[in-house]
Amino acid sequence: MLLKELGRLEKLELKGALNAIGEGLRTSTVERFEAEESPEGKKWKPSIRAGMESGGKTLTQSGKLKTHIRKRVSGSGLAVGTNDIKAATHQFGDTRTIRVKNRASSIRITIPPRPFLGISEADEQDIRETLEEILEGE
Repeated sequence: MLLKELGRLEKLELKGALNAIGEGLRTSTVERFEAEESPEGKKWKPSIRAGMESGGKTLTQSGKLKTHIRKRVSGSGLAVGTNDIKAATHQFGDTRTIRVKNRASSIRITIPPRPFLGISEADEQDIRETLEEILEGE
């Protein structure tokens, strides 16, 4: 049904519709950092740092990841994401070996996935509503 509606948009300025949808997706992605949950609504595993600080939040130590969420719209599509080098590690998780400071030893750590990119059910509903508004204004 969504694809059928998109087909009707051919007559409209598609880039404007994609821009509105992209901004909604960018906003909901940024809001996940406050809620500390995935697009599916699953809470992130708290980071060690966040657990040690009163009111500490996971993935917000510097705020860089959250503030680097961007949208890109072209005539044929849109993307929401970030070019932050740490994003993939946090989105998918990772296991790595790190050297302990001031020691010759190393330890293996696992960073759990904390997905922040994706389309939630609420996002899907917002996309439908945006398209309906545009189509009604035809």
